[in-house]
Amino acid sequence: MGFGMRFGFPAWMGMVLVGMGLVAWQSDEAQGMAPRTRYEPNWASLDQRPLPRWYDEAKVGIFLHYGVYSVPSFGSEWFWHNWKNLRTPEYVRFMQLNYKPDFTYQEFADQFTAELFNATQWALLFRDSGARYVVLTSKHHDGFALWPSKHSFSWNSMDVGPKRDIVKELAAAVRSVSDLKFGLYYSLFEWFNRLWIDDKLHLLMQHSFVDQKVRPEQLELVQEYLPEIIWSDGDWEAPAKYWKSEEFIAWLYNDSPVRDTVVTNDRWGMGTACTHGDFYNCADRFNPGVLQSHKWENAFTLERSSWGQRFDVSLASFMSSKDLIKEIVSTVSCNGNVLINVGPTKYGTILPIFEERLRDMGRWLKINGEGIYGSVPWIYQNDTETPNVWYTRGQQAEAESESNSSVTIYAFVLDYPYDTNELDIHPLGKQITISRNVHLTGLDFGTDGEVLTKQTTQVVMLGMEGTDIQWTSNHNKLHIKFPPKNHMDKRGLDYAWTLKITII
Repeated sequence: MGFGMRFGFPAWMGMVLVGMGLVAWQSDEAQGMAPRTRYEPNWASLDQRPLPRWYDEAKVGIFLHYGVYSVPSFGSEWFWHNWKNLRTPEYVRFMQLNYKPDFTYQEFADQFTAELFNATQWALLFRDSGARYVVLTSKHHDGFALWPSKHSFSWNSMDVGPKRDIVKELAAAVRSVSDLKFGLYYSLFEWFNRLWIDDKLHLLMQHSFVDQKVRPEQLELVQEYLPEIIWSDGDWEAPAKYWKSEEFIAWLYNDSPVRDTVVTNDRWGMGTACTHGDFYNCADRFNPGVLQSHKWENAFTLERSSWGQRFDVSLASFMSSKDLIKEIVSTVSCNGNVLINVGPTKYGTILPIFEERLRDMGRWLKINGEGIYGSVPWIYQNDTETPNVWYTRGQQAEAESESNSSVTIYAFVLDYPYDTNELDIHPLGKQITISRNVHLTGLDFGTDGEVLTKQTTQVVMLGMEGTDIQWTSNHNKLHIKFPPKNHMDKRGLDYAWTLKITII
């Protein structure tokens, strides 16, 4: 039986979902098992590369904005630009009140000491958070490198400030104490680099900055630290041809030491956002709330206003743990990953409020993660009738998919039904056509118009597996009675509650 007929929608829709990459199975090519393909340095060829499976299955990553801007800890990581280029009044006033008149941004580097930086502690926290990958800013728009770049003399973490290779230490720790993939953010442009400014003055007709600075550093990072995510940024002032992005990505896919597993985002020059790359970011904090056909990533900050550490904040500036879980659920339901940013302090510590959010996330994922990791989008992303209920589908094992034995739907309930302790959900959608025989899993079941019956359907609440969940059905509607709230609280169920619905 065809894919569409098995899951209750037309065959043509099944073919669309296959083309969109939303089905559970993936080809051998996607697993790196096929004979190696050589990619040409053009988007038409590069865009044909299958997404490595690990990234789609990972779902959750940690982003780290750490650098010289962590010293003033004011405003945002764009401190230098806002102070010197834009002359933003609050930044100018901050410097006048706190630093000598002739103080330069470069002098902040001496105070970027990272004396309390412990890469193992960071890695253990990220492991406990439930994340599956981490991305560190190797160089932001101020040009300061967190590794001993051979092309950034006296403006890197080995020559000044920490006198340490931050990239190396974190990469080693992550790989030593966890199974997380390690990735690197790299800003293409640098606000005040003279080579970049000169190239712009020549209308980008010359490539001195790219040839002498960008490309050597990109190769250095990949060959030395073997990152499996290259998170490009700072691209928007020049086209991809200037950055020679297609040539670099072709090398990544064909000849780099991480060619089989590396993934890239979509920030490679003017017009590439939401168009080219293994996954799309589209914009900061991008969460469209509807299904996207191409794999995408929602990069957002736990502190709502800034990617880098800042002290001019209030409690209201931070996402709550409930907000965080909602962002994860709504993103993953729509075929996205989340990349959750924290900004460490200049000392190399992660503030307790960030740690609390990440540990809350880890506890939630430990209970509910089976509906997140490795899941694929369901035919509906959120409930058609009940607000704040989102869906994913569990991937079927190969043997199951061949026998068409079952389908598992995860319903994430973001708002607890305090008034009644009961809830209606519609995992098959409100408008499904009910007939005497409905094909959902390759089996004919249901009589007299009933689809979800006690004979065909099992309902479990994750974290309450030993408790019998009481439910009734009416065609495609499930009426769920939640267990007593005190029993759920005792088991640590909070923020969002996951119903596992298996149709056999």
